[in-house]
Amino acid sequence: MTLAIIGGTGLTAIDRLTITHTQSVDTPFGAPSADYVFGELDGRQLIFLARHGNPHTIPPHKINYRANIWGLKALGVTEILAVAAVGGITRAMKPAQIAIPDQIIDYSYGREHTFFADDLAHVTHIDFSYPYAEHLRQRIIAAAATAGIDVVGTGTYACTQGPRLETAAEIKRLANDGCDLVGMTGMPEAALAKELDLAYANISVVANWGAGLESTEITMAEIEANLKLGMHNAINLLAQTVLLSA
Repeated sequence: MTLAIIGGTGLTAIDRLTITHTQSVDTPFGAPSADYVFGELDGRQLIFLARHGNPHTIPPHKINYRANIWGLKALGVTEILAVAAVGGITRAMKPAQIAIPDQIIDYSYGREHTFFADDLAHVTHIDFSYPYAEHLRQRIIAAAATAGIDVVGTGTYACTQGPRLETAAEIKRLANDGCDLVGMTGMPEAALAKELDLAYANISVVANWGAGLESTEITMAEIEANLKLGMHNAINLLAQTVLLSA
């Protein structure tokens, strides 16, 4: 078993990761977001990828998700912990909260979203009823309990197009659709991992309330402050999850 961590906004690198080497991968789908970083987190080996590049320069709708996931598969990865900064919609999803969603609704568009598109011998459909690997979700939740980190263990992630934040009316629609969280990178990443038979789970760090849920406008200062606290807890959660994955 080889474990990978994909880091999103607020997690371009992991300070506690002892890097052994980096590796570029040529894929049939172009270049991944960055070189893959091989290292040890608290003595456990893993591979890290910065989803938005390092430095953080690739917006959500321009990420080469197919190259990123194909490259991880080519390197022998079998499990992926995907960290993402999100907005909170339901009251449990307050700023700096960590959530481990179990469902997703895709509102993105125009993204290359499948490996099964061209030069096919037959049409392939995957079962995507449950987008996240339950055994991996439960391992993260168990790690949180061991580390004393508060997480919400369920939730529906809404994936919007970005890079702009949503309108208040859009957040209201997402709430009516049953969404608890809103982010911009959850899809097609989860589906692509499923297509390659990789166990995939999401660790969402709430950076702000969704638009219109508070009386003030969302500011980058607010997002950065919440991410600083939330990502600190997320790194501790990752370290404990990696220990349980060994």
